Amino acid sequence: MLFRNWVLGPVLAAGLAGSAPAQPTLKDAFGDAFRVGAAINAAQFEERDARGDAIIKAQFNTISPENVLKWASVHPRPDGFDFSAADRYVEFGERNHMFIVGHTLVWHNQTPRWVFEDGKGAPLDREALLRRMRDHIHTVVGRYKGRIGGWDVVNEALNEDGTMRVTPWMKIIGEDYIAKAFEFAHEADPQAELYYNEYALEKEAKRKGAIALIRKLKAEGVPVAAVGLQEHDRLDWPSAADIDATISALAALGVKVNITELDIDVLPRAPRQRGAGEALSAEARNRLNPYTTGLPDAVQQELTKRYGELSAVFLKHPGTITRVTFWGVTDADSWLNNWPVRGRSNYPLLFDRNGIPKPAFEAVFAAASTR
Repeated sequence: MLFRNWVLGPVLAAGLAGSAPAQPTLKDAFGDAFRVGAAINAAQFEERDARGDAIIKAQFNTISPENVLKWASVHPRPDGFDFSAADRYVEFGERNHMFIVGHTLVWHNQTPRWVFEDGKGAPLDREALLRRMRDHIHTVVGRYKGRIGGWDVVNEALNEDGTMRVTPWMKIIGEDYIAKAFEFAHEADPQAELYYNEYALEKEAKRKGAIALIRKLKAEGVPVAAVGLQEHDRLDWPSAADIDATISALAALGVKVNITELDIDVLPRAPRQRGAGEALSAEARNRLNPYTTGLPDAVQQELTKRYGELSAVFLKHPGTITRVTFWGVTDADSWLNNWPVRGRSNYPLLFDRNGIPKPAFEAVFAAASTR
């Protein structure tokens, strides 16, 4: 089913709503299979991005925040919280009758250094850091009790080989910091769904580590409702079979699965070491940024096929997958334009820089229409 002719752009479509039939939307196409959503930025939840807001309101029934509920944003100082942006995010979701996700409570990134130190800059001991974690979680989750429906409680706790990542949380508290974070979140809002969120679980070693972790947490009675698979994918990785196997393995543990940060990187692989992008030569930057004037048709076709393939995998797991969230709304919003090399033109989402549905949107919609 092709839709290139039915929309000239979400803003124009909205303006013609009185005279045109209702246009097909992802949230309607997937219906009761699972929620479909996007990570949104401040311009969007403050309704300063007319193009993006039109897409969000038309297409999605759940939202995640890119940054405003991360520790560095909402709790930047030891002596105070700043909920101004987070409040606007939640209010946007409520106005538009969406399932609101909180992201993220405990992570090793975007967490200020002071969190792990006392007033003199010395490392906290276990009990002091647990008190600080509990205060943060109780304050943040408690503020939105009954309003935010689900929380990414712990984010990215595993190494690539499946072992526990040695973060300040791990070094000071120990392995049970994950269970404690879930315990505190459940205390703050017993009705909220609580998630563990991770990337690259399609790698066998990392998947085994995640399975062992979730099995242990479940055996201890920790209320893990779902595991989030980030799915920051590429055109050639991971395979559909590996994604399918990962979803099935997690479902066997008795948890739901969320696809939490879906996008597809179409650019050449770039070095990911900190600062490596700044050291690249002009020739290397050009080589790593080949599509500055638009995505070639051949690559567009690969992207379309890939999104259709992923959608078919997700739809194989009714009752297990409860949410699919794209990490961004249009290509212009994507973090992949600036990571790991700043200033590149990437094309990882379903809507182009003008907010027009790409052929990949058609593939996703067509997959949903076959269920």
